[in-house]
Amino acid sequence: MRFDAIVPAGGHIDAEFAAKVGTSSKALIKFGEETILERTIRSLQETGRVDRVFVSGSPEVQASEAAKIATKVVPAGNSGPESILFALKSLMAEPNPPKKVVVITCDLPFLTPELLTQFIDACPKTVDVCMPLITRSQYQTRFPHSSSTFIPLQDDTWTAGNVYLMDVAALEKAMPHLEKVFKVRKSKLGMAKLLGVSFLIRFIRKTLTVPIVEAKLKQILGCSGAPVLNCAPELAYDIDDFEDYEYAMKFIGGEIPDARA
Repeated sequence: MRFDAIVPAGGHIDAEFAAKVGTSSKALIKFGEETILERTIRSLQETGRVDRVFVSGSPEVQASEAAKIATKVVPAGNSGPESILFALKSLMAEPNPPKKVVVITCDLPFLTPELLTQFIDACPKTVDVCMPLITRSQYQTRFPHSSSTFIPLQDDTWTAGNVYLMDVAALEKAMPHLEKVFKVRKSKLGMAKLLGVSFLIRFIRKTLTVPIVEAKLKQILGCSGAPVLNCAPELAYDIDDFEDYEYAMKFIGGEIPDARA
């Protein structure tokens, strides 16, 4: 099957980070000769699974070289979910609107077409939202001494990737709820109110399981979801700050040995 893709690219980095990389737009950070956004678009296009690529970005992104290789670039929203919604509305106004879309962030420096293809092909076809889950050991073996956000569950400790295969109707239905999650994602009190006390108690006691998390997400978002296990750690390594960027540059330059060698 083939899908269209949405790339929200409206994020900005802090002034200190921007001074070091020459841009305030996260999507326009360069790795080698290409910006990370260009690499993301090309990886999508080379999977053999993606047709149109719609990007939502800042004016700088709209005027960039990356915009020339995307199918279309629309203005970014005030949040990640809103940026996704703007690109989705534009995509759905086109002929032959899709039933499912690939949604991917533009801050994955180790993304390749092959890794994307593996994820897309592994997604269950009857589920509304699919996302990669990677264990702590898988991630840290690939990227030793790097940081990520890990969630301890009963069976293992996990981190999530930043690419999703989503049913369009479910995505549109879930959008208001996604905004709520986005707004409280860094607030423990906010997350407590959203998830409920019993869920948080299970989290603290490390008695949560992947199926319990799936059920909670279905309750909050109103759509079915499933993790795709054993995905590449590269789908989870993202650039949040200068330390992440610096590590990625050292890794690409061979200063950090590849543990798989």
